[in-house]
Amino acid sequence: MSGLTLSNLRKEFGSFVAVDNVELSIPQGSFVCLLGPSGCGKTTLLRMIAGLERQTGGQILMDGEDITGIPTHKRELGMVFQSLALFPHLTVAENIAYALRIRGASKAEQIARAEELLDLIHLPGYGDRAVSQLSGGQRQRVAIARALALSPKLFLLDEPLSALDAKLREEMQVELRQLQQKLGITTIVVTHDQREAMTMADLVVVMGEGRIRQAAKPVEIYRQPADTFVADFIGATNLLPVRKGADNTAVFGNQQIPGIDISAAGENLTLSVRPEELQIVKSGQSELKGTVSFVRDLGATIETFVEVEGEILTSVTSPRERVSVSVGEEVGLHLPPEHCVVLTR
Repeated sequence: MSGLTLSNLRKEFGSFVAVDNVELSIPQGSFVCLLGPSGCGKTTLLRMIAGLERQTGGQILMDGEDITGIPTHKRELGMVFQSLALFPHLTVAENIAYALRIRGASKAEQIARAEELLDLIHLPGYGDRAVSQLSGGQRQRVAIARALALSPKLFLLDEPLSALDAKLREEMQVELRQLQQKLGITTIVVTHDQREAMTMADLVVVMGEGRIRQAAKPVEIYRQPADTFVADFIGATNLLPVRKGADNTAVFGNQQIPGIDISAAGENLTLSVRPEELQIVKSGQSELKGTVSFVRDLGATIETFVEVEGEILTSVTSPRERVSVSVGEEVGLHLPPEHCVVLTR
């Protein structure tokens, strides 16, 4: 099978299980984001793929070949660390061509490859500059070029954009994705930034407590989360603890929510509905009734917080769609069944 396969991959540090029997198949040429909170095991997983951390158990296959015991420098991969780790005493071109120099490539080959990559990362003519003369975004590009110098089969990045300001970070997200698409190289990025993952990835792998909670396309992760952990971690959502009522409908507190069939669901149920799908309406035309507790106008969007059965639910609309309400007003909430997901807690 072409691509990368992780089979029952496990890492223990003493009695602590950092990565718990991970199974994952990554097709050749995919852009994958390992996403999760701090301590969930995503960086440890990346380091095992790179050969920088020895697994406790399991296998790593690259294009069907077992590379589990192969040292890092023979795995045909490039890696960008969070710190970038550029050499301050070398020029930009020398940094990019460093791996080629170690491999014994001629000076002419080093120069040609450095110039080729500088063009690719939109920094032509920067080869003779010192690293200290570069901006944060330019250093990021140079680190990426250096990792690509040997044309690796696999490109790994550990929180590569975390040190950049918000505007530059978003620009680099687009640039990195476009570069990956142009090269067609299998790429794995570790991030805790949900927006970053949703922007760049073909496949988002949400991790929690050392395990993969869900691996799917970004839109599926957002619209059809596998459990409450994924729903709560990816973007904003309203999580309503519900129980099974008459005719298998969902009951929240003392109020029934018609149209939500939970006949196939089990116990300890939670209903997830995204704020942009939760609609404020006249109380007589709604599934739930509550009281407005706060309204926040953010310009492009309006956030309205409504207290229902002791829980605070959030509705987000554009100014054009806004329903004029004030704090303390009783309102109704409409939950479109097609946008509600029943999850087990």
